[in-house]
Parts: sequence; structure tokens; C-alpha cells
Amino acid sequence: MARPIAETPILYGEDATRFMQRMHNVQKISAEEKERMRKSYEWMKSISTFAF
Repeated sequence: MARPIAETPILYGEDATRFMQRMHNVQKISAEEKERMRKSYEWMKSISTFAF
């Protein structure tokens, strides 16, 4: 049986400030990087076998 998910801790002080700065300054990735990631995902999906 799975354990219940605990509540997310609340950030205070410098941790909260750093988190908000990172959330407002998200770096966009290039189209080439997206394509590379998609190809990697498709390759992993093609070699994976899961029993359902």
C-alpha cells in the first residue's frame, strides 16, 4: 500500500526569494534542444518494455 503524500512545505526567507526569482526568470530552450529531447524520448520509448 502506498504512503499518503505529505503536504508541501512552505518556503520562507532566502529560499522563497530564490524560488520566486527562478520562477520569473525561466530560460527558454531552443527548437534544436526540444527536438533532441523528443528524439531521446522516442528512442527510450522504443526500447522499453513494460508488462501491463
